[in-house]
Amino acid sequence: MSRIRASSGNRFLFMPREYSTYIAVAVLAAVLLLPGVTGLIPSNLMRYLLQIFLYIALGQAWNLLSGFAGMTSLGQQLYIGLAGYAVAAATGTMGLSPLAGIAMGTGAGILTALLMSLVLFRTEGMYFSIATWIAAEAMEKAFLNWEYVGQGSGMTVRIVPYPSVRWIYAASLLVCCFSVLAVCFVLHSRLGLGLMAIRDDPSAAAASGINLTRTKLCVYVLAAVICALAGSVFFINKGTIYPESGFSTGWTVSSVFICIIGGTGTVTGPVAGAVLYVLLGEFLAHYPGWSNIMLGLVTLLMIFFAPEGIAGFLRKRTGINLFSGRRYPEVRGERGKEERPRGKR
Repeated sequence: MSRIRASSGNRFLFMPREYSTYIAVAVLAAVLLLPGVTGLIPSNLMRYLLQIFLYIALGQAWNLLSGFAGMTSLGQQLYIGLAGYAVAAATGTMGLSPLAGIAMGTGAGILTALLMSLVLFRTEGMYFSIATWIAAEAMEKAFLNWEYVGQGSGMTVRIVPYPSVRWIYAASLLVCCFSVLAVCFVLHSRLGLGLMAIRDDPSAAAASGINLTRTKLCVYVLAAVICALAGSVFFINKGTIYPESGFSTGWTVSSVFICIIGGTGTVTGPVAGAVLYVLLGEFLAHYPGWSNIMLGLVTLLMIFFAPEGIAGFLRKRTGINLFSGRRYPEVRGERGKEERPRGKR
């Protein structure tokens, strides 16, 4: 067996395996962005694609919390609705640009996440899930009775001139890429290792020196940012927002479906799940009384026959994992010295 030289060049061999994810995302973004902004993609197709991009982001946010951190949230619609109302208020009431509205929505999401963490992090497991759902429901009731935001009448996104489909398409693609890259970056960092240690055994993670509160807070705020960005772009595309649509539990149902179908605990899972969800939604729109039943049947079939999801199923069959969240180790050793294989003298 040949000896391995432990030098700076040996360490470099491990770097492309992690950075290949970032390169793949950049290449796919360029391939999808250039035809969109130049008008090569038809408008109807762009509307379907931007929905897929936004649902990928929502799936990544929920998967980061539940699949990687073990924090199953049922109230991420709180940040979606809050960001949507922030965009509507910024553009309609304050006369600001859509980018300023997106920034306001993201800032509102960060501030709310920080405040909510003071209460939510006192709970665990099932109680954490229920607390997040109650918080979202309480926010919906508050906006239903808030006169400034139109109560039940909702608000309209007023932008002059209104962004084109190409602009919204590009914004949704950027949000999608940010969500994938952010999740991969977290998983490739020490924060990701601590995150999965907390998911597997919080007591052992705390005993090994991991700061549970700080790790959970970073992930919870990041998930809120992703949801706020996706919600801002979604309601710019829609043009109006109501408390029932902004804070609907349907957002969480969609995110859970996407992650279960695609595969929880993987970065590729929400991508595959979002594509299938949008395609199924378009097909089942012609059968309004059967759509939810069919989605439920698809979910049950996946749970019984492919519990690892589409991403896990394909990885087992082909060995391909496009967006890897795995953190590869570094080879350490003194320069100029040779490391012998274990068990050999």
